[in-house]
Amino acid sequence: MSKEIEAVVQELEALGWDLIEGKGHVWGILRCPANDKECRCGTFCNMSVWSTPKNPQQHAKKIRQKALSCVRLEKKEEGKADG
Repeated sequence: MSKEIEAVVQELEALGWDLIEGKGHVWGILRCPANDKECRCGTFCNMSVWSTPKNPQQHAKKIRQKALSCVRLEKKEEGKADG
C-alpha cells in the first residue's frame, strides 16, 4: 500500500473510522463509526481501500474527501464552541 493511502487510513482511524480486512484487490474497508439516518447512504458509510490503485495519490485523496464530508463529522464540529 502506498504511503499516501496509509497516511489517510491512519488519519481516519484516529477520527474513529474502523478498518475491516478486505479480500482480493480490496486491501480493506473503512467504515464510519456512526449509523446515522441522515447519512448520505442511510447506513454506515463504507469505502473500499484498494491494494493497487492506478493512481494511489488520487485514491487517497478521494477516500479522505468522502470521509471528511461525513454528516457525522460535520455534526461533531458544529457542537464545538469557539475559543
